[in-house]
Amino acid sequence: MIKLRYSFLLLLMAGAFLFFVVSCTDTPPAVFPGESWAYAKDAGDYGYSQAQLEKAKAYSESINTAAVIIVKGGKILYEWGEVEKKFNTHSIRKSFLSALYGNYVRDGIIDLDQTMEALGIEDDPPLSEEEKKATIRDCLKARSGVYHPALYESAGMKALKPERHTEKAGTHWYYNNWDFNVAGTIFSQLTGKGVYEAIKTKIADPIGMKNFLVEDGNYVSGEESIHKAYPFRINARDLARFGLLMLRKGQWNGKQLIPEEWVEESTSYHSDATLYSCDGYGYMWWVVKDHNKFPHLPGVTLKEGTYSARGAGGHYVLIIPDHDMVIVHRVNTDLRDNRVSKEEFGKLVALILEAKN
Repeated sequence: MIKLRYSFLLLLMAGAFLFFVVSCTDTPPAVFPGESWAYAKDAGDYGYSQAQLEKAKAYSESINTAAVIIVKGGKILYEWGEVEKKFNTHSIRKSFLSALYGNYVRDGIIDLDQTMEALGIEDDPPLSEEEKKATIRDCLKARSGVYHPALYESAGMKALKPERHTEKAGTHWYYNNWDFNVAGTIFSQLTGKGVYEAIKTKIADPIGMKNFLVEDGNYVSGEESIHKAYPFRINARDLARFGLLMLRKGQWNGKQLIPEEWVEESTSYHSDATLYSCDGYGYMWWVVKDHNKFPHLPGVTLKEGTYSARGAGGHYVLIIPDHDMVIVHRVNTDLRDNRVSKEEFGKLVALILEAKN
């Protein structure tokens, strides 16, 4: 009798263990939008209070927000504003280019340790011998040390820019449009593809962006430098698809569009961003790193692993893996001096996350 009870107990334990293993490994498949986005029927099903989300929306209407999309679990949890209107990406362009680099680095077409000298990269006025030592990787990290005049710089960027020839290649972080613009030049030189064409064929079409066109891009040229800037216009719904692609580590509906290793490397901490009153910087992505006095966004606590693409005036694609969430924020920066501050966006994000039950 004792042996029977012992055997029964062992069977129960084995069954419980099997149930635990199956429960832990049988995770639901990742959700992706089809031709159109799927919407959460009830915020409560995802553990969020609709009333609290309404408070976030009301706050956004008191600032200059034009559109917000909150993606949770691959579906739109909530959206409002001009989500279909195309606005300038501004510096979000840089994070798109970073994503494009991944496949070409993996395939050996781009060697990140090639120098400006080896690549034949020059400018007007010419680069010094020290500046030519900067690598592609330095440019992606904003650590080239090349403080040559650059196109598409804001007044604030120019004010913080170090004197030319004061830093050695790879040793100093500064949010440098020369680095970002020359990264575009190098990409086209080594791949034979224009930035906008590559975005269209390698990102936009495979993830089902409905409205992105090559013609939405407009290269910026000028006297400061021979290396063009590459801003483009895009709407919030298509931008949210890009955010979800990154959240899913470059995978979309079973296809690995960007190498997972590249997503991890490019969105990891590589540089301290104290100079810009922020925490960390990766390869043309802003990343959360709890190591200095500045948060990723004022007024909200975000865990390491979170990262964002940012554009002047308050444009954001915020990827929050521990919430399985993407937040897209747009501002009509076609209107002069129309902007949302980092502090205002931080408060909005805090209100969204506080909606979690």
